[in-house]
Amino acid sequence: MKSYLMLILFLTVSTVASAQPRIDNVIDSGWKFSRENAFGAETPNYQDAHWENVSLPHTWNSHDGQDGGNDYYRGTGWYRKKLQIDSHYRGKSIFLKFDGASMAARVFVNGVLAGTHHGSFGAFCFDISRLVKTGGANIIAVEVNNAKDTTIAPLRGDFTVFGGIYRSVHLLVLDKLSISPLDYASSGVYVKQSQVSKETAHLEITSVIRNGSDIEKKAVVVTSVLDKRGKTVKSAESELSVGPDTQANNVTNINLTTPHLWKGLADPYIYQVKVELFQGGQLLDRVVQPLGIRYYAIDPEKGFFLNGEPCRLKGVNRHQDRLNKGWAIGMKEHIEDYNLIAQMGCSAVRLAHYQQAQEFYDLCDKGGMVVWAELALVDEINPSPEFAACSKEQLKELIKQSFNHPSIIFWSIFNELMPEADRDLYGHVVTDLNSLAKELDPDRLTTVASRSRYDGRELINSVTDVIGYNVYKGWYEGTPEDFAAYLDTLHSRFPQRRMCISEYGAGAGVTQHEYPATKHNTKGAWHPEEWQSLVHEVIWKAMAARPFIWGTFVWNMFDFASDNRSEGESPGRNDKGLVTYDRKVKKDAYFWYKANWNPEPMVYITSKRYTPRPEGRAEVKVYSNCDSLSLLVNGKSLGTKSSEDKIFLWSEVGLKKGHNDIEAVGFSKGKKIKDFCTWETQLETASKREMTQ
Repeated sequence: MKSYLMLILFLTVSTVASAQPRIDNVIDSGWKFSRENAFGAETPNYQDAHWENVSLPHTWNSHDGQDGGNDYYRGTGWYRKKLQIDSHYRGKSIFLKFDGASMAARVFVNGVLAGTHHGSFGAFCFDISRLVKTGGANIIAVEVNNAKDTTIAPLRGDFTVFGGIYRSVHLLVLDKLSISPLDYASSGVYVKQSQVSKETAHLEITSVIRNGSDIEKKAVVVTSVLDKRGKTVKSAESELSVGPDTQANNVTNINLTTPHLWKGLADPYIYQVKVELFQGGQLLDRVVQPLGIRYYAIDPEKGFFLNGEPCRLKGVNRHQDRLNKGWAIGMKEHIEDYNLIAQMGCSAVRLAHYQQAQEFYDLCDKGGMVVWAELALVDEINPSPEFAACSKEQLKELIKQSFNHPSIIFWSIFNELMPEADRDLYGHVVTDLNSLAKELDPDRLTTVASRSRYDGRELINSVTDVIGYNVYKGWYEGTPEDFAAYLDTLHSRFPQRRMCISEYGAGAGVTQHEYPATKHNTKGAWHPEEWQSLVHEVIWKAMAARPFIWGTFVWNMFDFASDNRSEGESPGRNDKGLVTYDRKVKKDAYFWYKANWNPEPMVYITSKRYTPRPEGRAEVKVYSNCDSLSLLVNGKSLGTKSSEDKIFLWSEVGLKKGHNDIEAVGFSKGKKIKDFCTWETQLETASKREMTQ
């Protein structure tokens, strides 16, 4: 009992040696935190009793980073944890792995610096074997700083940079001879696939083997491919010698015949690659990674093909923050986000503007969602060598840590750089980063998300394999109807350029409504939901009719925090999401895409939240993918209609004073689907728009 109580008191990681070849313990509970630059906080005897008790994931900007004013805290915070290391771990290699800390971190173990890391989004791992005391308590102290740093991307961006240890921390215990966790905190296993077809697939599997001892060691590496049921499909064995305190690569080649392909949403089949490390017949380590076998191509006229079949990428962008949580989210939030995206009918997602959690990539692997993964190079480049070096390190983290996810097809180099600041510099940096991406992973496609005013003649737009354009017709410029002409002009100028639309959209407040919908000042307080819907209706129709646009990505799936903004119904918010920041309300435009992208029969009455509304004549607009639709107003039928564009419209519908019941009934393959809402009417006085301006 005494021993058990000590474990609770000191948050002991393990009581007995695990039978597993490697131990990975998440140590998210029992941290102390202070939002200050606490002098001496790294020392073991520092008094932290008055500090706040927190669990990870954690951010210090969960509220001030979302409330507007551009005044959220960007500075230093300290975390401390007392950690008991079991005596059974003596003689093992011990590591601390951080899944994410923003933006810069210094990690101390028992007062000694274990390592530093720059960059908000990649994982990092330090060997602390020589710093810890096994069989006793250890003090882990972490200094984190999210202040703007001219050497760390992003230098700018329309989103809040939340500070803190906002993802999990792991204590890894491995044999001295193991698969390395130190190759940019990756799995240490990289699965390349080539010569993939419906008949065959060639796999080159590289395992980074680490020897943490002071003598040379020999090992046997067994590499296996397992099917979905866990049955071994093929296996290969090799021997490897690794010198003292170094690492070596083991490369295994495996050929599969008639592979079961990863087919996106239709059939996201996942194999597993298992790498096991033996010495003298004893299993020392094991790493298992996902494998989705697929091949793809993009034609400048016909668009994206997956496994030789046309596959239009219909998607959204996603920021990772949440209301009152910032970036400090867990698996529950990732699953909810993924499900909302999938239920809308998406086949792709751009994870902007930075490396996101491995858990979300896992969900995309298993669900069949094609992923655009992105480096955090946003808007601006600093000319210093330190900035260039840090950007390359972040790109290495992104690619190495996410290498084996079959869902990832694209590595994106930047978002909306503004090259007029220094065209030669920007072109040189982007060229170097693209070369690095192709060196690390020659098989995937590189891309960028460029501002619409820069076409293919800009150097930054001509080095990657494909390109995306961020185009805001109907919001920041022009009208939605301008979108079609923009696409045709761009395609005619650069007919061989394989292009997508990486961002488009409009803001919307779910409490702001008007009819007829008109365009308003984007920086103003009035962002009616109806205008957002109209923008998306026009733009999606334009893109759907043009197969040379290989992918479309709505900006954004969810409202997100941008503390410098003061517009719409909520300060500190970018309200272009199809779903509100708290994920509670799906805006009308969400259902526009669901009607077009999700084949499951649905009916949705728009402007439901426009109540009370003026008495008199109104328009009733319904989104539906049903064959036909009937409308009833206060129990009276207004007839049945069909539609070729998923929009069913009844104009000049009379609404009585007070309570009005609106019911839409759809018919699809003999089935009846309904939607219902109630509108209250009143004499129109001052509009909500006038009251907000």
